[in-house]
Amino acid sequence: MQDSDIDFSDAPEVGPDFFKNAIFWPGPKKQITLRVDPDVLTFFRKHGRGYQTTMNAVLRKYMEAQKRQAV
Repeated sequence: MQDSDIDFSDAPEVGPDFFKNAIFWPGPKKQITLRVDPDVLTFFRKHGRGYQTTMNAVLRKYMEAQKRQAV
């Protein structure tokens, strides 16, 4: 199939704002040992499966907020 044969009629056109607002993926996650207070762990575990992903998301939001303040 040639590129000219592809039907793009149902795909929106991507402009410069698309890439300006894109999220950079940092790469594969690193496995570490992290010590947290028992109540913190209990809080996140109560949310069920995926609690480690939630903890990572909270840490990422904190990191991003700190970066914004530093600028």
